[in-house]
Amino acid sequence: MPGPDLPPAAAPMTAEALLTRWPTGAQKVELLHGVLVFVGDFDERDLDTARRTYPARRPVLNADGGLEVHPAGAGDPTPLLT
Repeated sequence: MPGPDLPPAAAPMTAEALLTRWPTGAQKVELLHGVLVFVGDFDERDLDTARRTYPARRPVLNADGGLEVHPAGAGDPTPLLT
C-alpha cells in the first residue's frame, strides 16, 4: 500500500501495516534463478527494510511492485520482472 501519507519504515507496526508491509504483506514468495521474489505492492519503505534485513544482498523493486532480493555483487541489480 504505497503512498506519501503512510508512516516511515522506522514507525511502529500496526495491524494495517502488518497486512500490507514487507515481508508479512507478501502475497507470494518465489525463488527464481537464485533471487527471492516477494509478490505484493511494495515501495521505498519496504525496500529500506529489506536492505536492513539482508545487508549483504541487493534488494530492488520490480515493475509489478514486487520486491526482489538479489545475491551479493557489485552495482545495482536489474529486476527480473521489468
